Parts: sequence; C-alpha cells; structure tokens
Amino acid sequence: MSVAELLIERDGPVAVLTLNRPEKRNALTFPMYEGLADFSRSAAQDDDLKVIILRGAGEKAFAAGTDISQFRDFEGAEDGLAYEKKIDGVLCDIEACPRPIIAAITGACTGGGAAIAGLCDVRLATRDMRFGFPIARTLGNCLSVPSLRRMSALLGAARTREVIMTSRLIEAGEALGIGLVSEVFDDADALFARARELAQEIAAFAPLTLRATKEMFRRMSAAEPAIEDDDLIAMCYASDDFREGLDAFLAKRKANWSGR
Repeated sequence: MSVAELLIERDGPVAVLTLNRPEKRNALTFPMYEGLADFSRSAAQDDDLKVIILRGAGEKAFAAGTDISQFRDFEGAEDGLAYEKKIDGVLCDIEACPRPIIAAITGACTGGGAAIAGLCDVRLATRDMRFGFPIARTLGNCLSVPSLRRMSALLGAARTREVIMTSRLIEAGEALGIGLVSEVFDDADALFARARELAQEIAAFAPLTLRATKEMFRRMSAAEPAIEDDDLIAMCYASDDFREGLDAFLAKRKANWSGR
C-alpha cells in the first residue's frame, strides 16, 4: 500500500484515519483494507488512544466501495470466495477494535465503504451522503451472510432487503430519520469539526464502559449460528454476469445481464 492511501493523524487521545484516494472517490484497495485491519488490531495495545475518527479525503466520498480494478484478475468462484473471506476478516478486525470509532461520512458511502461505516459506533454525515450496496446494477456479486447480518442489525431486515433489491442509495434525510446517522451537516468542514469535537467529548468518558459496551455488541453478533453461504458466493463470482458487470462498469456502460 502506498503510505498516502491511508493517512493516520494523532491529536492527543484521538486518531484520525483518512482514506486518501479522492481522485478515485476513496475506493478501497486490498492494502487499504489491510491497513485498517492492522490499525484496528494495534489500537488495543495503545492505552493513550481513546477515540478514532474515520473519514474519506475530499468532499465527494467516504469510500465508494472496493476499487473495481482489484477484481480484474478474478477467474472464478475460488477468487470470489477468497475475496469475501478476506473482507469478512477485515470487518471482524474493525468490529473488534476496542476504541470507539466515529465515521465522518461525506458523499458516496457504498459497498465496502458502507460495510465499514456500518461497523462504526457513531456516524455523522453531510447532506449529500448516499449509503448503500448497488451491486445488483453494477457488478452482479453478492454480500456474505455476515455482512447481511450486520446491515440487518443496523437498518432492519426489511430495509436491508429492499435497498439491495432496488439498488437505491439511502440519502441523508432518510438516514437521520432511521438512526443510520445521528447528525447531518451542510458541508465537510462542519462535519469534520463536529467529529473532532465529539471525539474529544467521548475521550473524556469512562473507557471501560465504552470498551465493555462495544465488546458486548460484538459478542451478541458472534453468538448467532454460522450459516453456509459459499455456494451462493461461488455462483455469483463464477458467473458470466459478474464478468459482464465488471466489463460494463469499466467501460461505463449499462450491463446486459443474462442470469448465467
């Protein structure tokens, strides 16, 4: 990973992590995912770290999913299965981070970006935020069962199902109304200023209370029985439609789905 792709700034007890590919709407590369996982694991060893802010560089996006170029070498089901397992591992590391995480969301927050923001403890957003998983009209892949569970816990099963089936994106007003975000701001400057202010407030609270609460939520999620999804993930990633979706996305044209 280029060091510039994931910036880490420290302000006393607060760490600010910036996804830094604004020219690509902060689309995530595999090394960026790994960097987030590494930082999440290391946070447990830093007693001086109290709160983390996660943001995207620029004003157009928090993170517009996984960089599509990461899929170019995929050849079939095994690549798709390995990818989903890798991303699930990263998300588990972020979920297990013992420090409160504030997501400061500007613009596009889709795919892997939405999955990461959904794991944060507090979400703040600008009015141009768009949140969701438009995979049914882009790549033709699918979410894993763990990701569907997390989104269902966050949004409710009915809304999670609906936003995936329709490929629509949740806008800021709706997000505020359903509790997906707790505050909405007119611009990025106001958003980031509030994120820093809130981080300092949380940093002054009882750390064991916050840590215990986070871990209890994680354990409740982990206690749910495992469900097999390899066959469904393999079906999508080995399909002609996945290759068509990838080609169409890169060519900036509408995909011609065949159902095969």
